[in-house]
Amino acid sequence: MELHSHNAVAVIAFARGAGYPRLTRALLAELGELLAAVRREGLFRGVVLASNEDSFATGADLDEIVMLEGVAAREFARLGQSLLDQIEGFPLPVVAAIRGYCLGGGLDLALACHGRVATYDASFGHPGASLGLLTGWGGTQRLPRLIGKAQALEILLTGERIPATQALTLGLVDELVSSADLIECAARRCTTLARARGGDLPDAAGTG
Repeated sequence: MELHSHNAVAVIAFARGAGYPRLTRALLAELGELLAAVRREGLFRGVVLASNEDSFATGADLDEIVMLEGVAAREFARLGQSLLDQIEGFPLPVVAAIRGYCLGGGLDLALACHGRVATYDASFGHPGASLGLLTGWGGTQRLPRLIGKAQALEILLTGERIPATQALTLGLVDELVSSADLIECAARRCTTLARARGGDLPDAAGTG
């Protein structure tokens, strides 16, 4: 993953050239370390979790999951749960900046954020149902709280993709923007959320 700043907001983005990012154990650990570093710095007014040039996260790595058994599988589930709980309880606003796919564990990650901004070509879903899988990272709890039980059940049980315009109507995302404006709009939403929480804000820095 990559870390830079944009107007006093920390931007943690999935690495360029990585195609459709998968939430492996290594990537979850790296994201946790970057969030801890942002918290230690004390220089930022918020955090944007951003897609790479292709996509937001598209779920866990199935090749990795099929190799997990017993204790290892439980530890992987707890790793994801712990990280998403940290994001939900993070002392700074965290906003997901989503382009392309946002699926499975990637949707769980976005749901743990305090806001979600997406491009018009984004799509959302929990395809695990078609594979006989059910998310264990809190999506079954956060999704109904956000959009209601009936709509959440339909998404979780059918595995159907939700286009960006429908996601906006459902309240799954807060705003749709062009790809060129994605980071700027997500950073601005961080600032708005930070002001709503009160307290002093750092001075805006360069895009770094």
